[in-house]
Amino acid sequence: MAPLQFLPFAEARRRPGATVVVDSILPRAALTLAHWRGAPTPATYQDDTSAGSALRAVAQPPAALTAARYVTANHFDVDGFVGVWALLNPELARRHAELLRLVAVLGDFREIDWHDARADHALQLVCWLNAEEKARFYEPFGAPARRRREDEASAEKFDWFLPRFAAIVENPALGRAAWLPEYERVRAAVAALHSPATQLRRYPDIGLTVVRTPEPLPYYALFGPTAGTDMVLSLYDGHRYEFEYKYTTWVDLESRPTRPRLPLDALVAQLNAQETSGYHWAADGVTDTGPLLRLQGRRLSKAQRYADPDQRPIYASSLGAEEMEELVVRFFRQHYAGLEPRRYWSWDEVRAAGAAVSGALAAPGNGGGIVTSEA
Repeated sequence: MAPLQFLPFAEARRRPGATVVVDSILPRAALTLAHWRGAPTPATYQDDTSAGSALRAVAQPPAALTAARYVTANHFDVDGFVGVWALLNPELARRHAELLRLVAVLGDFREIDWHDARADHALQLVCWLNAEEKARFYEPFGAPARRRREDEASAEKFDWFLPRFAAIVENPALGRAAWLPEYERVRAAVAALHSPATQLRRYPDIGLTVVRTPEPLPYYALFGPTAGTDMVLSLYDGHRYEFEYKYTTWVDLESRPTRPRLPLDALVAQLNAQETSGYHWAADGVTDTGPLLRLQGRRLSKAQRYADPDQRPIYASSLGAEEMEELVVRFFRQHYAGLEPRRYWSWDEVRAAGAAVSGALAAPGNGGGIVTSEA
């Protein structure tokens, strides 16, 4: 495998046949290594994360990889960066492959298994990437607010991080000053999740985890115990609630089947019919990377919605926590009935599943029955 060179996405558009594209889609690329829904990643290299696909390619290079000269991505995030870095540093990537997989999963899905001996190391690396990105450049999804295109502006991030990441992988203490604040905040939140004040309920029949805990938490703590499910209902003290579709249902997940996202309009309408707080429930569309259902005050930007729950306002509802949980569980049990989970949903199929829900709701006499909230 000949050494590759990073090429900004804008330039890669002019040289697709010589370029490997990671965590993105580039028509006529020499090789695509992306978990995006419908991306032309070869079956041999499909993985839950794009970095995982890149690590598979590093372990067993295909002819297209050995013939390529460049590697690119159209945005900067933890998963995409790790995939690009792995292709540029194949020997180090093979040596640290399992650690890098944890880093990519934590970066994209916000999930980590704290029983894994490498979990602390992975968290330190992700926190270092996050801290340096915000301090030196701009936060994720922050390019439009600066009137810049992400596919162009992100090249500056790659140029800075690519030559520095290896040293931090091998010795994270070198970046301790940067990663320590977020690391300590996450570890404190993990402790809160494991305290008697937190209750977890899983509904495997609909792929939902309910987390009932006193205060909003950072995602790297909040989503850890939700691994294996694709929806999270967070119930905080003071009648503060958020529901979220995880990123696991935006991508083509390789390791397990998933259910398609359903539009939440009907659930929003039901919640608003009962809400008396003065706020109104609203939900993002199913094609958003992480759609939220929450009481709406001032509309959040994409960067704010991507940020941790403890970094944004969450408003008090007039609904009780048990009532909120029951309404959410009933909605999904009703509309996922007969809809079997599987791999590789196309966006057309996701939209068709949503249209079927809308049609069922419009049918005369449709009301549904109350479903109890036992897991």
